[in-house]
Amino acid sequence: MAWLALAPLIMALAREPGMRSRRAFLLGLVCGAGYFGGTVYWTPAVVRTFGGLHPIVAVAVGGLLVAYLALFPALFAVILSRLVAAGGHRSVCAVPVLWAATELLRRHLLGGFPWVLLGSSQATVLPILQTASLAGVYGLSALVSMGSAAAVLLVVGRGWLRWAMPVGTAALTGILWIWGAARVADGSLVTTGDAMRVALVQGNIRQEEKWNRTSAPAILSTYLRLTQQAARDGARLVVWPESSTPFFFEYDAAGNAAIRMTVRESGIHLLFGSDQYEAGPPARYFNSAFLLRPDGTTVASYKKMHLVPFGEYVPLKRLLFFAGPLVEAVSDFSPGEDPMVMPIGTHRLSTAICYEVVYPDLIAAFTGRGSQLLTTITNDAWYGDSSAPYQHFWQAAVRAVEQGRYLVRAANTGISGIVDPYGRVVASSGIFEQVVVGGDIRFLTGTTVYGQTGDAFAYACALATVLAWFATRRRQDAAAHSR
Repeated sequence: MAWLALAPLIMALAREPGMRSRRAFLLGLVCGAGYFGGTVYWTPAVVRTFGGLHPIVAVAVGGLLVAYLALFPALFAVILSRLVAAGGHRSVCAVPVLWAATELLRRHLLGGFPWVLLGSSQATVLPILQTASLAGVYGLSALVSMGSAAAVLLVVGRGWLRWAMPVGTAALTGILWIWGAARVADGSLVTTGDAMRVALVQGNIRQEEKWNRTSAPAILSTYLRLTQQAARDGARLVVWPESSTPFFFEYDAAGNAAIRMTVRESGIHLLFGSDQYEAGPPARYFNSAFLLRPDGTTVASYKKMHLVPFGEYVPLKRLLFFAGPLVEAVSDFSPGEDPMVMPIGTHRLSTAICYEVVYPDLIAAFTGRGSQLLTTITNDAWYGDSSAPYQHFWQAAVRAVEQGRYLVRAANTGISGIVDPYGRVVASSGIFEQVVVGGDIRFLTGTTVYGQTGDAFAYACALATVLAWFATRRRQDAAAHSR
């Protein structure tokens, strides 16, 4: 459906060349409301359950998020309507460029929220997904949006225009499909590099129990027991989820000692999430990941850079004064500043914490620093039995293809899994099950086209959009002057 999802909006804009910007904005806003109302619908339930908000206030907070995200399709609609007014139906051919540009803007504006980008819808369509290794998820989004533009031109186009883009879209998609299928079938990436057995420990700890002091011994015991099981099964790297320790790892002597002893006895590398505290002034808290050597010593710790709005901080606190209980319930974490990689033997790995994995440029920064294995740790217990854990997992899978790396993902309640450089799921868990997920990975050093060029395609689309906007403004000003 993603290939045709934008067609109604584009059709409305194309059929009314003289449409006012206000009407185009409203049409785009309606489209965005459907887009994000149907994908981040779980937000009110999260802030109500864990922020203690009244149901009406929780819905208002969720509505604000949807309204904000809908601004980007609205901006797309305004720009497209101006291009159609200046250039007629042929301006519909600019849809892929405009859509990629607005998605890039969504990534950057106010810290960014690049959740459920259009290209991520192809995460399970492996031949098409390989396009991400060339132009990233924004390139995928451009390709998918071409389907809607082509469908509209079949209806409103005249002469050569009616067939040029549909035929071109079909040809390009077919070529990419054939190339992508051949790339997956070749599979040479999974036969190179040093192999290692990894295990992902999914503790399945309910959110309301995670920081209950009386539950802490049982939670730690669960993770240590499953880690010992993973080591007996041959794992050399074991990964726990985000904030898996029910205490501050560096400040709890008993818990710290128990974890280090288990690592020494098992002879494994252990990567796990734990909150970190730095004394002030001012005192600061970080959502961090630690890597331990087989001798139990700490290799390094990574501090999460992209914090979750309404989960780890509340944006625009003064504006959202009515969400007082949420502000009080949410811890004020500080963001990290260094996209560091961690040595594991003679190799290097990186870890993205929670929704950081949806930022393609952050993962590219890890790889640029020499990461040979992508890991991500998360606690998706917040989302309950919604589609959010599935959205989160498949967006992470796109990063593996973009960078040509294995990706391992440890989640508290699911989905935990291993994804190979082609986006194939090697092993995975369900949600809400206590399990150890094991499999083999390889440390890879090659670079994809996207790994070399980054988001150059998306920035080129942004530049083209700006130039087109000013060109239409100049043309309209000239026409007004001549009248």
